[in-house]
Amino acid sequence: MFFGPADLSASMDHRGQPGHPEVQKVILDGIATVRAAGKAAGILATDPALAQQYLDAGALFVAVGVDTTLLVKAASGLVQRFSVGASKGLAAASGGY
Repeated sequence: MFFGPADLSASMDHRGQPGHPEVQKVILDGIATVRAAGKAAGILATDPALAQQYLDAGALFVAVGVDTTLLVKAASGLVQRFSVGASKGLAAASGGY
């Protein structure tokens, strides 16, 4: 069973607040219920503290990144690295070729 904190929080009238205490209680209770049934519980958590909390609660799989967020972060890092005036250290770069 995979829990979607964003969707759950929106359905509980706490849109944009997956960390809200009421939402967290439902998630943690849900993880416990799924695990008690002998099934795997999973969740998406981009906050490291929440990811660890879910693992500690018994979640067997925790997605800790979102593809678009990871892509934007990597692209931003490249922009910063290769911006005008940032040429120092380019010789040490490793590439995909």
